[in-house]
Amino acid sequence: MSTDIPARRRTFLALTGAVLSAAAGCTSDDSARDGGDETESGTDPENGGFDGYEPPEFPQLEPVTDPESEYDLEMDALAEQVRGNVAFSLAALDELRSEEPEANLFFSPYSISVALAMTYASARDETAAEMAETLRYELAGSGDDDRADLHAAFGALEDEFERRNDDGAEVETPEWAEEDEDDENDGDLGFQLSSANAVWADEGYPFDEAYFDLLETYYGAGEHVVDFAGDPEGAREEINAWVEDRTNDRIEDLLPEDAVTTATRLVLTNAVYFLAAWKHDFDPDATEPGPFTGIDGTETEVELMSQSAELRYAEIDGHQLVELPYANGDTSMVVVLPAEGEFESFERSFTVDRLATLLEETSRSEVDLTMPKFGIESKFSLVETLERLGMKRAFTSEANFGGMVEGDGGLAIDDILHQSFVDVDEEGTEAAAATAVLMAESGPPVQAEMTVDRPFLFYVRDRPTETPLFVGRVVDGETLQEG
Repeated sequence: MSTDIPARRRTFLALTGAVLSAAAGCTSDDSARDGGDETESGTDPENGGFDGYEPPEFPQLEPVTDPESEYDLEMDALAEQVRGNVAFSLAALDELRSEEPEANLFFSPYSISVALAMTYASARDETAAEMAETLRYELAGSGDDDRADLHAAFGALEDEFERRNDDGAEVETPEWAEEDEDDENDGDLGFQLSSANAVWADEGYPFDEAYFDLLETYYGAGEHVVDFAGDPEGAREEINAWVEDRTNDRIEDLLPEDAVTTATRLVLTNAVYFLAAWKHDFDPDATEPGPFTGIDGTETEVELMSQSAELRYAEIDGHQLVELPYANGDTSMVVVLPAEGEFESFERSFTVDRLATLLEETSRSEVDLTMPKFGIESKFSLVETLERLGMKRAFTSEANFGGMVEGDGGLAIDDILHQSFVDVDEEGTEAAAATAVLMAESGPPVQAEMTVDRPFLFYVRDRPTETPLFVGRVVDGETLQEG
């Protein structure tokens, strides 16, 4: 691969929901996900999953580009990849929840997508084709080197989030916090959004330097030389320390003991950290114990927050959605509450189209909102999940990551580890996630009320780009506040 790669472009999208919404009403792979044919009575999966649905008209994308950019990425192309990212988020949620259907779950599809996009940069032939299809890399070209738009899209998102962090660094302190003089942390929440990438290479191994140049150009992934062969434990500790530092110590021991071995040759890491105050904060004095009914029917007492505020809200066929903006103005949490008794069927048929329809139907309403404080921690390997989604060769001796090494050396993905954390309270949200890809030598209406007291889905999104930063499900009240 040529090292003469255009500089990463800086891009801003004036989307107002158009990126995601443009998918609604269109036939896509999401509609055929496992379980997608199982819909509730009276719904139609081809019209977004709701009775009486009519495809809305969507505004055009209006890019504001950096005139100094040396690389011109078409806005339609970036929008296509963002829709692919959302589709992968829902496909991954579908697979992960099937492993423990009665457990809470939280993960960062963005972190996974970026870490694997860096890996995909070196994939070839059938290995590349399977990865592109599984991960919904819509801009992946047919040729081995025809991927500049894909990497430019992720590079543009990384740049945009960096700008989001700069623009939102200072936000107003909630009124209730200003009045509480006993709390020494008053006003510290503010807004932070950071995404960092790194590549950890075994010293002396014949890697292709052009591959590392690409990772630095598009992903800002600094190269760290470590001694996997001679000191795998020391390398593991160094990588874990990097992850902890970039997630404010929220993600510890991403790589567990024995994850790194003398056969490890390369590790690719992404770390995402998010901290944001609500635009409309919940008054702690209004928080009180209340019931939450789990997916198995068990009722648990949890801490329920309450507020009345003007929020974007929609209700279709008993399914409710509310958007809670953060104080920086460009990020929000979207909470989706399926109709009572229909959570499982709704979750099975939840697609990009269906989400777009709900978002399109939102309007500003005075919402009396009650929802639980909650914390979730998740940690898992993604190998079996991605294999079920169709990415198989990358983990076997048939893997072809020829763009990673010089000569005939062969590497395969040994493991993909993901760990995440979220804490939601009256003041705002703190979330963090990290992903590590380990490579080894080949082997294997007007007034509304919404009470979130039963299973629900949620995600934190970057609104201008419609990128889902974190995704989760809450179905078990007993462990809801253990995080």
